[in-house]
Amino acid sequence: MPNWLARLQTGLMETRVRAIWMAAGIVAAALGGAGIAVAATGEDAQKAAIEKIVREYILANPEIIPEAMNRLQARETGKTLASNRAALETPFAGAQAGNPRGDVSLVVFFDYACPYCRQGSKDVSRLAAEDKGIRIVYRDFPVLSPASEEAAMASLSAAQQNRYNAFHDAMFEAPGKVARERTLTLVRAAGLNEARTTSDLAAPALKAEIQKNLDLGRSLGLTGTPSYVVGDRILSGAVGYDALKQAVAEARKARSATQGR
Repeated sequence: MPNWLARLQTGLMETRVRAIWMAAGIVAAALGGAGIAVAATGEDAQKAAIEKIVREYILANPEIIPEAMNRLQARETGKTLASNRAALETPFAGAQAGNPRGDVSLVVFFDYACPYCRQGSKDVSRLAAEDKGIRIVYRDFPVLSPASEEAAMASLSAAQQNRYNAFHDAMFEAPGKVARERTLTLVRAAGLNEARTTSDLAAPALKAEIQKNLDLGRSLGLTGTPSYVVGDRILSGAVGYDALKQAVAEARKARSATQGR
C-alpha cells in the first residue's frame, strides 16, 4: 500500500474517533444543560457516571454519530483548505480559464486518462461560459498511468506557450486512449511548438509542478479524479454541472457574507 494512502486511511480513522468524542461532548453538554446531575463522589466516579450516561444516550440515538462525523469532517476540511488556499488558487502560469479576476475560484484536479474527467471538462467549460465571475484553476493530477503523466507535462508546456486551453480542450475532445503519439498529434493540432514540447516532457520545473499538485491533492485527501475545490468544499467525482453551479453559488454567498461583516 502506498505510504500516502496509508496515511490517508489513518487520518480517516482518527477523524472517526474524534467525531465520536465530539458526539459524546455534545451529549454530555446537553444532558448537563437539562439539569441531569452527577453525584460528586470523586473525580473518577463522576467521570464514570458521565461516560455511562453518554454511552447509553449514544446507543439509544446512534444517528448522532454520522451527524457529528459530518460536522467534524466539514470543519477539518475547512481548516485544511484555509491553510492551502494560496497554493490551491494560484495557478501555474497560463493553466487557467474563465475570468482571471473572478470572485470565486473553482480548482479542478484532473487526469487526461480519466474518462469521467472528459464529461467533467464539459461541465466546467459550460459553467465558465455562463458565469463570467468565475475563475477556473486547472491542476494536472496524473495518477492513472505514465502516459497520463506525460500528457500532463505536455499540458504544462502548453501553458508556458500560452496555448493551455487549446491543448486541454483537444485532449478531452479527441477520441482515443491517452498515449505518447496521440499526445504529440494533439500538440501539433493545438499549434504548439512540437520540439519545445518534446523537450519539456523531461523538464525538471514541470515535474516539480506535477509533484506539487500531487502533494496538494493528497494533503486534501483526494483519491481520484475529477475532484473540485470551491470555497470550503471538496467535490469528488463527476458530480455534474448542477452540483458545480450550486457549489459556486454557495461559495459566492459565503464570500459576500464574510466581506459584509
